[in-house]
Amino acid sequence: MRRFTLGRDQRLKSRKLIERVFREGKSINVFPFRVYYLIQPLAEGRESLQAGMGASRRNFKKAVDRNRIKRLIREAYRLKKEALSLFVKERQRQLSVFFIYTGKELPDHKLVSDKIAVALEKIMKEIGS
Repeated sequence: MRRFTLGRDQRLKSRKLIERVFREGKSINVFPFRVYYLIQPLAEGRESLQAGMGASRRNFKKAVDRNRIKRLIREAYRLKKEALSLFVKERQRQLSVFFIYTGKELPDHKLVSDKIAVALEKIMKEIGS
């Protein structure tokens, strides 16, 4: 039985690594998301796939709204990441991904889920090529 979890070690929390993802990584746009990702050789004792989420304060003044968006992204990612995780492990790579919601209004679960799936497919194509 597969467990669709998103544990502490699978979250992108290191400030240095997040800055590196934005500085050295590539980005793709899947409206209403901008997705930054960084592919590295797999380091010993590190998780092969880590993800972070964000929503802009400029578009969403209330922390409640930003937190809801991040929660929706986390949930969609948690359910869709399985294929990407296997793909990255096969290639002995470490992938760090950061999703930024750039839309202007609060999204619903279906929109977020569909767009995250599209973004993950695009990332797999990029890694494959």
